[in-house]
Amino acid sequence: MSIVQRAKEILLNPSAAWPTIEAESASVQSIYVPYVVTLAAISAVAGFIGMSIVGVGGFGVSFRVPVVSGLLNMVVGFVLALAMVFVMALITDALAPTFGGQKNQISALKLIGYGSTAGFLGGVFNVIPAASVLGLLAALYSIYLIYTGVPVLMKCPKEKALSYTAVLLVCGIVAGVILSWGSMMFGGGMHRGMGMGSLGSVDTTAPAEVTIKLAAIAGGTHRPAK
Repeated sequence: MSIVQRAKEILLNPSAAWPTIEAESASVQSIYVPYVVTLAAISAVAGFIGMSIVGVGGFGVSFRVPVVSGLLNMVVGFVLALAMVFVMALITDALAPTFGGQKNQISALKLIGYGSTAGFLGGVFNVIPAASVLGLLAALYSIYLIYTGVPVLMKCPKEKALSYTAVLLVCGIVAGVILSWGSMMFGGGMHRGMGMGSLGSVDTTAPAEVTIKLAAIAGGTHRPAK
């Protein structure tokens, strides 16, 4: 199944997609390549374009992350996204018995990898930083996708699916903060969001290009003093 077809299926009809995914033979590599890797790359590249090429602007002030720093941040964000999927899959697998489910590492990776589809694709909105809030909404939809997949892939009773998903959300936020902090300690900067991880991007290490358009602030006119 192609990436586009799988993404369309999981986004538009998750109740039908999850049983199909559950029945598929898979490995860590087949889940990551090309699906997770491609979607994570799309999100990372979109973030680079938005912050280093388009830039953030308003009230006569524009902000851009320098291209070299932006590229570094893009790579760090991409690697973090891949790591976050794996970490969350491990947590999902470990918590399964607590909520009446069955441990299965591949099923857990399927759940997080495919469930993060909306969050990854929502990263496209970072091309226009002002629209990045729409990416947050997409990430929230990923939480719903994971909620619908928990009973199918982890064999969790439906009445416990909501609490299972809520705990995964909390774990995802904590894991995202820890990974982001660790990357900053080793020189990372911008961190791209995904369904269960960090939902924004911050650059605390790289200098930025800031342009102040005085003419725009002054209403577009400038008169020399007499």
